[in-house]
Amino acid sequence: MRIQDQIAEKLNLVEAYTITDASSLEAFRLLFISKKGELSALFDAFKQVPNDQKKEVGQLLNQLKNTAEEKFKIQKEALEAKQQDGEIADFDVFLPPVPHALGSLHPLTTVGQEIIDIFTKMGFTLSDGPEIETDWNNFSALNFAENHPAREMQDTFFVEKNPDILLRTHTSSVQIRTMSTQKPPIRILSVGRVFRNETISARAHCMFHQVEGLYINKKVSFAELKQTLLHFAKELFGHKVQIRMRPSYFPFTEPSAEVDVSCSLCHGKGCNVCKHTGWLEICGAGMVHPNVLKNCGIDPEAYTGFAFGMGIERIVMLKYNIKDLRLYTENDIRFLRQFKI
Repeated sequence: MRIQDQIAEKLNLVEAYTITDASSLEAFRLLFISKKGELSALFDAFKQVPNDQKKEVGQLLNQLKNTAEEKFKIQKEALEAKQQDGEIADFDVFLPPVPHALGSLHPLTTVGQEIIDIFTKMGFTLSDGPEIETDWNNFSALNFAENHPAREMQDTFFVEKNPDILLRTHTSSVQIRTMSTQKPPIRILSVGRVFRNETISARAHCMFHQVEGLYINKKVSFAELKQTLLHFAKELFGHKVQIRMRPSYFPFTEPSAEVDVSCSLCHGKGCNVCKHTGWLEICGAGMVHPNVLKNCGIDPEAYTGFAFGMGIERIVMLKYNIKDLRLYTENDIRFLRQFKI
């Protein structure tokens, strides 16, 4: 059959095709207009048409194509108009409604807000600061020596054109900004993202969230620090939890301590989660170093204070027994659905 006869036959089919609803409209589109439809096959066959017939056949093909597209457009608009007028409906009004699937807050958001609520009830106020910081606020004012390992590129993201500008490695920079502009007493909580140049793995990430607390006043003691963290642990993990403080070192606190809580899964008896020690590390803490107070214009002879810091990701891991940090940022809905309230 000549291609001219095939075109004439398809034109008759297009004009005679009956469209009554959305399904027949879609069938028409698939049959004639889509890339795999019958018109597309005719356009492919056009390549084999002799040159002396191309003009005639091309005009016939364009007429067929325009007719099909115009019919589809008119019928689609007519169906949409009928639906708006309520003349037809593509659904059964007697079927029961399908409930909307509710989302859930990210566990970092939920636990982060829970931590904030606990400390704000103890009198801490939220304080914020920029994620792009100066070397002074992030390191020098916090008593980091010039040759301290944390200043090296394997730990910190520096801005290439200005080595004195960097992505903050902890929210302690917010404490420096606050102590430099406010007079004691100071009781603040700084929450936000921090960045460290680390390889992403199940136990580490280049971006995470921190909560840091600071209290500066006259005659602040280490005992107040311990009681503050004990109250926090009991509120977050349950009233049966206990804490212990192990000696440690941080440039900005003296004395310094690592803070552990008793494992809530084995109740201190030892299990795989706590590596059979009965304890889980939650944060670092200590008394603010006198040099830090001096750098911020606060007299260390008149004022003392304590500071503590913890990663929200770490707290969520302990609270929900999560073993891979990467789950927090992979947006896997199966993971997030577990935390519906």
